Amino acid sequence: MSSRQKIALYTAVFLAAYLIPLQHPRVQTALWDMWVMLQDYARAHVLFCLVPAFFIAGAIAVFVGKESVLEYLGPKANKLLCYSVASTSGSVLAVCSCTVLPLFAGIYTRGAGIGPATAFLYSGPAINVLAIILTARVLGLELGVARAIGAVVFAVVTGLLMSWLFRREEEERLAACAADGLHTDAEAGQPLWQVASFIGVMVLILIFAAWARPADQSGLWWAVYQVKWWIVLPLLGVLALMLWQWYTRDQIKEWLDETWTFTELIMPLLFAGVLAAGLLLGMPGTDNGLIPNEWIGRLVGGNSLLASFGAALVGALMYFATLTEIPILQGLIGSGMGKGPALALLLAGPALSLPSMLVIQSVLGTRKTLAFVTIVVVLSTIAGFLYGMIA
Repeated sequence: MSSRQKIALYTAVFLAAYLIPLQHPRVQTALWDMWVMLQDYARAHVLFCLVPAFFIAGAIAVFVGKESVLEYLGPKANKLLCYSVASTSGSVLAVCSCTVLPLFAGIYTRGAGIGPATAFLYSGPAINVLAIILTARVLGLELGVARAIGAVVFAVVTGLLMSWLFRREEEERLAACAADGLHTDAEAGQPLWQVASFIGVMVLILIFAAWARPADQSGLWWAVYQVKWWIVLPLLGVLALMLWQWYTRDQIKEWLDETWTFTELIMPLLFAGVLAAGLLLGMPGTDNGLIPNEWIGRLVGGNSLLASFGAALVGALMYFATLTEIPILQGLIGSGMGKGPALALLLAGPALSLPSMLVIQSVLGTRKTLAFVTIVVVLSTIAGFLYGMIA
């Protein structure tokens, strides 16, 4: 941290301590909700979502060759193949906007083009099969289908737009990436099937360890939830066996070092973002934030273009744990929210949040982050407005 950044941080802390009216009841409840939200995030996401994601990101950065990433996700890759994979990955990875960040950072820093990388970044949390099914059951089949189609299309369109907007910068970045040595010591001599198997086992651990408890205690989703640890524990044993048989101590150390690098980069920003979201908006479903729910309700009421934009913007800023956006929307719709703004929030909310924006900025930089957020909000607004006109 530079001297200017330290001065800015100290000044912000001083002004907050000096000016915040701590005696005001809403400020007190917002501060309380801020810490409750952080605790809820830590309990629900860190151990079983973020930690496996950090290890996967570290493995991608160390064991996956840059030439492989450039071949399948680089500028010369088959566009139909790379965007198809990137835009449908969320159907497998049932993760929130924060959990997908280490995986996105791993493939982007390894040489993936900004188009496929941001398509993956959007699709990871947006195309969640369980969330789409639950949307259809709770909010209606039409809204569920519209969410599924919109999420897949938006992932591709967002990636293509980002690739076009930053095509010159990407050419320079990917050329430098290709020239900067294709192999690390850890990946040298590793067969592709071994690397794919190793990362695949960790992906399965992430999927089942993060399997959320469904509201409906019946059916396939509930059955998987009941036995998920009987699946995870053998997978951990397989992972340990792979490490013992396939990798040297130096390779494992390099993997762990890279995992820690991603953790150190992302975790503080996520925690800061969750605290800020809790302070401003409160826990999802409550009215304890500094911004009253009444203001949000006025902003997203009806089916106007402004309402769809307001819903997309609110969704982009709020943090939604996986599946929590559905009961929140159910309450908002009952309070007068139109179906158009509801779709706008469903398309923007899971893919973005204030915590995720902070991390994306640290990976992509300010200009690319603003472009990504703007594209998602604008596309969600347009889709919500058009759906509201015909729904």
